[in-house]
This record gives sequence, C-alpha cells and structure tokens, in this order.
Amino acid sequence: MTEAVQEANQPVFNIEKIYVKDISLEIPHAPQIFLERENPQIDVQLSTQTATIEADVYEVVITNTVTAKIGEKVMFLIEAKQAGIFRLSNLSKEDMEPVLAVMCPNILFPYLRELVSTTAVRAGFAPVLLNPVNFDMLYQQHKQEQAQVAATTH
Repeated sequence: MTEAVQEANQPVFNIEKIYVKDISLEIPHAPQIFLERENPQIDVQLSTQTATIEADVYEVVITNTVTAKIGEKVMFLIEAKQAGIFRLSNLSKEDMEPVLAVMCPNILFPYLRELVSTTAVRAGFAPVLLNPVNFDMLYQQHKQEQAQVAATTH
C-alpha cells in the first residue's frame, strides 16, 4: 500500500464545535426563596443523545436537569444542554458507538459542569458542582440492557 492510501484510511476524529444548545433557569418562588436558610435537596438527571448531521459529522448533546428543593418548594431548576459537533470517519460501527457514547460526552462534560455551576451562582445560589460521570460504565450498562431485551424478545 502506498502511504497516501494508508493515510486516507486512518481513523479521523475532529472536534468541529462545542456550544451551549439550550440553557434554562427557573426560580419559581423568588424572591422569598432567598430568605430560606435550609439546605436544599438536589436532584440531578443526566442523559445523552447523538444525531447524524451529515456523512461523518455527528452532534452529541448532554442534557442535565438540576432541581433544588426545600421540602416541596422548588428553590431553582436549571436545565442545560451542552453540545458538540464531531467529525468521525474511517471507523467501524463497533468503534464508532463507544466514541460517540463515551469519548464525546467525556469531552463535553467539563463544559456542562462549568455552565451549570456558573448559572447557579449568577442566579444568586451556591455553585452546583456536578459529580464526575463514568460515561463508559453508563455505555456498558446500556449495552447489557439492550442484550437482555434482545434475549427476551427472541
């Protein structure tokens, strides 16, 4: 093989763009909620989505919802979608899936973490520090769940 042919078949991974796709903040009980002295209960929900934009170009989005409550009263709710556009080529389907499900979210997560924390602070609350996420473990769990569903449907 010539070097040009070998280079043409090399896997390609490029970050085209990292951006905030959506950010929303709700403080339904302001201004009275700022007088509360109790520490809120924090609920964090996280999900990822992948979409094909065009051949070899993919969008990966991490959606994060943080709800802080004191009793039944919502102190604040932050929903953030951190996204990235990634160019991937010369990868097999088996290799492509973990790159999109693990590697890309790992790249986006620090941006999401900073976005959520900054939003909470600008809203007048203490920073919300999202715990690290093991996207590889989540991917493996998802694969196991898919295998179990496939086994029960056959």
